[in-house]
This record gives sequence, C-alpha cells and structure tokens, in this order.
Amino acid sequence: MSNNDFVKYAIKIVKDYISDHLDKSDDCPSYDVFVVWLCKILQNNKALLSSTLPDGMYYEVTYNGDKHEYYLDAYKKFENTCHREGDDA
Repeated sequence: MSNNDFVKYAIKIVKDYISDHLDKSDDCPSYDVFVVWLCKILQNNKALLSSTLPDGMYYEVTYNGDKHEYYLDAYKKFENTCHREGDDA
C-alpha cells in the first residue's frame, strides 16, 4: 500500500469516527482532518492525526499489512506540561 493510499483511508476512518461521535443535537461543524506524523515500516503503516475541531482529540491509525486490517485509537489530550532538563522531579 502506498503512503498516499494509506493517508486517504486513515483520514476517512477518522472522519467517520468523528461523525459518529459528534453531538447529534448540534449542527455538524465544518472541520478538516490532517496528518501530524506518518511512518511506514515494511508492509505496515502508522499515522497520528488530528482535526481542526477544538476538542483536544488526536487519533492513531495503524495498518497491519500482514492481516490487511486497520486499527483506530482515539485519545483525548488533557494537558500539556513543560519539564525542563535539570528541574527537580
């Protein structure tokens, strides 16, 4: 599978997930899904994706080339903290 084919399908998987999990009582907002990071090793692909929705979600899509299966993990970002080298732990 080419990287372009994988990215197109990964974006579709994430858009479908978002659509299924949006609040049905609200209008469907306009948003984009984009790739943050992408890797291909042998017959396997992995991508980290996010959307322009202000929900703090990010997604990991993995393609298992041996089994021809896609896996989706959805994560919620709770906070971002800075830890400088040399600071007390």
